[in-house]
Amino acid sequence: MSKGHRSQVKRQRNENKDTRPSATISYARVSVTKACFVLDAIRGKDVNTALAILQYNNRDASRIIYKLLNSAIANAENNNGLKAENLYVAECFANKGPTMKRIHPRAQGRAYRIEKRSSHITVVLDER
Repeated sequence: MSKGHRSQVKRQRNENKDTRPSATISYARVSVTKACFVLDAIRGKDVNTALAILQYNNRDASRIIYKLLNSAIANAENNNGLKAENLYVAECFANKGPTMKRIHPRAQGRAYRIEKRSSHITVVLDER
């Protein structure tokens, strides 16, 4: 049933761990589809180009992702000792977060449901 001692299991799990610098924001108040439009624009680009795209993009999600990308760059420089000029956006994705359900009153005593969606956004960098 068990696959070995707990320390062996933990050691084995940590060997497969991804060491690339990354940053994650949880419970961002933007829907996954709206965040993915912005993430698709920066995927595979180098860091400076991605920051420029996000800075001049009109969508609301770009402000959130701009801060997230800056955080990932800071993580790469401080934790991994990498230089920002050599970095590019290797992976970026948005996962579905919890949905807040609200009620909007309508005519004749009816009520419509409003769903305020959230997402968990992750940006992973890598060195060229």
